[in-house]
This record gives sequence, C-alpha cells and structure tokens, in this order.
Amino acid sequence: MRIHPYHLLSVLAGLALPISAWGQDADAGHKVFTSQCSACHSVQAGRTILGPSLAGIVGRTAGQEPGFHYSAANKASGLVWDQATLERYLTKPQSVVPHTTMTYQGEADATKRADLIAYLATLH
Repeated sequence: MRIHPYHLLSVLAGLALPISAWGQDADAGHKVFTSQCSACHSVQAGRTILGPSLAGIVGRTAGQEPGFHYSAANKASGLVWDQATLERYLTKPQSVVPHTTMTYQGEADATKRADLIAYLATLH
C-alpha cells in the first residue's frame, strides 16, 4: 500500500486520520469479522455472546461495554479502542492486555487487520 506523504506527516505529527484515509476495505473486513470474530462477538448493540458487542467499539474505552463481565486486566488497561490500539491488539491481544480472557491469538496479516479495523469503524 502506498501512503501519501500528507498521511505520513499527519501520523508523525500525532494527528488522527479517519479510517477511510488509509484506503482500507470495510467489505473485506466484514469477511474477516465473520470468519474470525462472529462466533464470540455480535455487532448488535447490547448483544453479548461469549464476548461483548463490538457495536461502537472504535472510540470506546476498554472494559466498559454495559452488560459484559470483563477480565480485571481488560478493565484496568485504560485503553481506548482507536485505530492504532486496535492494530496492536488485533496483532497479538495477550501482548497488549496480558491476562485478558479473550482466547483470540491475533491476525498476522496486516491487510486483514486493517480491513477488520475499517469494518469495526462502521459499527455504530
């Protein structure tokens, strides 16, 4: 993926760019979600399966979805699920939130992660 110099400068300056600025594919991300996440997570607000609903996940503070019992590690993490945090977390959850109870091992493919984050950003 080619990154426009403006985007690189914005990142280096610490400015947050909208998910769409990176050219990620939310439709492809939906497929990743379906194959890797949907057994445990719903996209319907307030609907818990094994994990919390991911509706509105982007911008939400970790461990704060009402109605879900989070691990102490997740609640205490203080993370806000923005693009950069999701990128790190979806690469290897246990390295970002040690002792999380989520069993997902992470997605090694950077394109799939980016697409998944783009899809998650569409959930309100």
